[in-house]
Amino acid sequence: MTHVPTGVRRSYGVKAAPYGFLLPAALLFALFFALPIGYAIWLSFHRIEVKGLGLGKGAKHEVWAGLQNYTAALTDSELGHSALRILGYGAIVVPVMLGLALLFALLLDSERVRGRSFSRLAIFLPYAVPGVIAALLWGFLYLPDVSPFTYLLEALGLPQPDLMDGGPLYLAMSNIAVWGGTGFNMIVIYTSLRSLPPEVFEAARLDGCSQLQIALRIKIPMVAPSLVLTFFFSVIATLQVFNEPTTLRPLTNGIPTTWSPLMKVYNDAFVGGNIHAASATAVVLALATFLLSFALLRVSNRRTKQGATR
Repeated sequence: MTHVPTGVRRSYGVKAAPYGFLLPAALLFALFFALPIGYAIWLSFHRIEVKGLGLGKGAKHEVWAGLQNYTAALTDSELGHSALRILGYGAIVVPVMLGLALLFALLLDSERVRGRSFSRLAIFLPYAVPGVIAALLWGFLYLPDVSPFTYLLEALGLPQPDLMDGGPLYLAMSNIAVWGGTGFNMIVIYTSLRSLPPEVFEAARLDGCSQLQIALRIKIPMVAPSLVLTFFFSVIATLQVFNEPTTLRPLTNGIPTTWSPLMKVYNDAFVGGNIHAASATAVVLALATFLLSFALLRVSNRRTKQGATR
């Protein structure tokens, strides 16, 4: 029997310790992230073939479909319409949400603001409300029959817009996203502001800069990485919007079952029963999100390097 020296065994144990700590996370990643993605890709290249009337055992079985599901997804007009809706929705949500988050972060970072802790908590609190509950709350506030705003506008003799149909529907859903997401982005930007060296601001004040000039010329450029990060998060969240239109849909006839791309994936998979086409659409959306994020990141890094070399 070969005897392994104690020092060698300890050396093996020290080298293997990091892998032992990483093993649980690696298993969870493989089971709940990598494996579902691989299975979705596998489904996207198959389809169900029906023999005869489709009755009896063995009448339906999976066969190789190649790129047929992807071709159908890319030429689907409903997917194109849902993508255009999301672009319009994102054009409202992203700039408004990030603009408010930056404004609140700058105001909270000012020395003249009182009640900073309460204000920070009040702005962040809507983010803690689940998206479905937030959509229900705002949905009932939008309904003319139960909304207190409708009675208020009627008492004042003002017009009562229908926020659950047509163009105002975009504003209604955008308001839910802005209300719920501004606090998170504000915390990210505010944390970055608090980490800036105070000596820079003292020097700017000695040079005669006002608070507005310090914010525009010093604070905002120095927290640009945080702004880029929150922008990426907001774009990805916009492309994956599902809770708001799905929750509001029973309250109005203005939201179709394929209003957003994820709603179309859900409708194809669980209403139409075509899990293979839905998997192909989901893969297409994932690739589009990855390519868009990668392109935006490259542009942002290029501008950052150009600014550093000046």
